[in-house]
Amino acid sequence: MGSLRERFWELPLADLTTPEWEALCDGCGRCCLHKVEDEDTGEVADTNVACKLLDCASGNCSDYRHRKAFVPDCLQLTPKLAGEIEWLPQTCAYVRRAHGRPLPGWHYLLSGDREAVIRAGVSAAGRVISETRAGPLEHHIVEWETEDDQA
Repeated sequence: MGSLRERFWELPLADLTTPEWEALCDGCGRCCLHKVEDEDTGEVADTNVACKLLDCASGNCSDYRHRKAFVPDCLQLTPKLAGEIEWLPQTCAYVRRAHGRPLPGWHYLLSGDREAVIRAGVSAAGRVISETRAGPLEHHIVEWETEDDQA
């Protein structure tokens, strides 16, 4: 993964190296879920429908390195976008750091446990269905817990 500086996650996002940026991800998988936008209001609703590459059991991308070849519109998150995209969950490490907030205690960089994100209830793991099996997105609208629910 490359060399990671001590407590790199406390640095501004723009100062992170590529390996540090990648390591910041908490692995929740929620950025890989489809959204539904109301045509009249513009309001965006979450669904429990995952990109075809998301392993629904683990919440991890099954081919992260080559994902753009299979899913051309897969979002390439940047430090700028992390602070601007409103549909990213407030629990997301990138969003938290973009807004100057610390990582939550369950984040693996603090807890040392990659499964803590699942136990905290913020992961997509085991809670989603693949787009290859889901049917109409409108039938899969859900409300995920908010950051306040995690306190």
